[in-house]
Amino acid sequence: MNRNDILRRRARELWESPEKWASRLVFLLGPWVCLWMVEILNENDVFEDLAAWQVLMNMVFYYSIFLALRLILGRNRRAAALGISLCFVFGLVNHYILRFRGRILFPADITGWRTAANVAKGFDYSVDQYMTQAAILLVVYLFLVFFCIPQRKRAKIPLLAALALWAVMGGYCYAFFCTGMLPALDIYTQQWVTQRNGFLLNFSIALRYSSVEKPEDYSKDTVLKLMEDYPGLPGNPEERPVNIVVIMNESFGDLTIFEGLNPSEDPTPFLHSLTENTIQGWMYSSVTGGGTATIEFEYLTGFTSLFQPPHTVAYQLYVEEGMPSLSALAGSQGYNTTAFHPYKSSGWNRVLAYQYLEFDRQMYEEDVPNPYMIRNYISDQSDYEMIYQTTQAEDSSFFFNVTMQNHSGYAQGWRNLDRSIQLPDHLKTADRTAEQFLALMRESDQALEELISYYSQCDEPTLVVFFGDHQPPLNNAFYEALYGKKLSERTTQEVLQQYAVPFFLWANYDIEERQDVVISPNYLGALTAQTAGLPLTGYMEFLLQMYEVLPAITPVGFVTGDGQFLSKSELSEEQKEWLWNYEVLNYCGMVDLFDEARPMFFAQESLS
Repeated sequence: MNRNDILRRRARELWESPEKWASRLVFLLGPWVCLWMVEILNENDVFEDLAAWQVLMNMVFYYSIFLALRLILGRNRRAAALGISLCFVFGLVNHYILRFRGRILFPADITGWRTAANVAKGFDYSVDQYMTQAAILLVVYLFLVFFCIPQRKRAKIPLLAALALWAVMGGYCYAFFCTGMLPALDIYTQQWVTQRNGFLLNFSIALRYSSVEKPEDYSKDTVLKLMEDYPGLPGNPEERPVNIVVIMNESFGDLTIFEGLNPSEDPTPFLHSLTENTIQGWMYSSVTGGGTATIEFEYLTGFTSLFQPPHTVAYQLYVEEGMPSLSALAGSQGYNTTAFHPYKSSGWNRVLAYQYLEFDRQMYEEDVPNPYMIRNYISDQSDYEMIYQTTQAEDSSFFFNVTMQNHSGYAQGWRNLDRSIQLPDHLKTADRTAEQFLALMRESDQALEELISYYSQCDEPTLVVFFGDHQPPLNNAFYEALYGKKLSERTTQEVLQQYAVPFFLWANYDIEERQDVVISPNYLGALTAQTAGLPLTGYMEFLLQMYEVLPAITPVGFVTGDGQFLSKSELSEEQKEWLWNYEVLNYCGMVDLFDEARPMFFAQESLS
């Protein structure tokens, strides 16, 4: 049969049975309606906000849903009606998550539905324009389904065709979820603007990266052997302060680490003057320019992003109820634990993450009365006043604070910010916003001086832990001007310069003073517990011993105990052995926390 004969036959079938073709057309139109409807609920314009590849990858899943329902139910009408209804329900749930938390639905929200249900009564469920538009699409499509798709007896698809469809869908899902296809295509979850992959694609990508890979040769016996080697250490109540105040200062980067900065004056003179009862140095962050939540997670848990899929955020994908944390340890020792971020609670899934990490209380921008603003953000000054009030009111406090004042971008207005520091012309030309960043550092340094002055006069023993989360997101041209070379030509040590931020532990009582200490955030929580006289879990004991061998661990490089800056391939066999043991414990604590291993990660009563 030639091509013309086939066309004539199809035309005759269309003339004789138009309802059959209408049925097929409406069925095949369903996934496109679903995409449009769900993206309206996702607050996206599907015609402008999604790239062609994002539309295509979303459509693969929508068509898979419709075809799977058709194969199972055997009827176009039922499959189309159920498919569009399911997509509407999930789109609606996602819309409420987006409204309440400022980001889309993630797999962790499904497992944490009980936590969400506990606070569900406090939200506004009123209908908005997005729901109205989506509902109109739903009703119109259901009308087409019931008007154009006749109710027929179950119509089976031929066995070979059905098997072929299942094979194609199964093969794609296997490639998507179980192979290196996505990393090879450089496709990851959207971290900041989570809608931008499209809801179904971003949820699927998050599901793909929702588990940390098991280390090679991992076994429970290995974990139990490490437990024997690191049983944990008892605390010292005599060294224990009344207050532990932890401040992770947004984008606080001391750029004087670069010799070529040459500012007109020191942006952080008070920071550089701190020596008495102080442990201070450089913390090599796992991120630069952004990714605050990654550093929060590393500090509070002692786990590292080195063993997580790149560009993923633990708060969104990996934090689960009962995960070991420094806040849980402090709570077990009688501290009132508070997490405070003077901005929106929607960022980085913090509400759920802080609950899982066992903070007693959370505070956000709405909890700060009459704040003093710098640019568009609550100042460090007002931020720290909230810390004073809380530690005054509580018998003992573990207060974890993530500031907001210095958040990018630095092309904002100079509201309540003096133009106090000048840069050389070539640096100013490379990035005209850099001077605003240095002015913010001056404001932070002044607020820091007030903070230390306040607790210097406080009768209650207080330990202050302070560190930046990452360096600011200034232009590559600015950093190239600082280095005096292209970024691609840097050594490992020079690359790590861009990841270095200042840190210190200061007490208003006597502690051993140390200068020029090198560390990474995964160790800093254990150092905090040790300095505060808290009991150390076996995991913390392991971290502090590993610290002597590899004092800084980041995805871009390592600092060794003898001061070398190395890539992973350059590590010695001993260093690689430590790293493998760390990966084993990291996987156990994050993923496979079996009952026998729990004492490794949680302080036992015998240690307290």
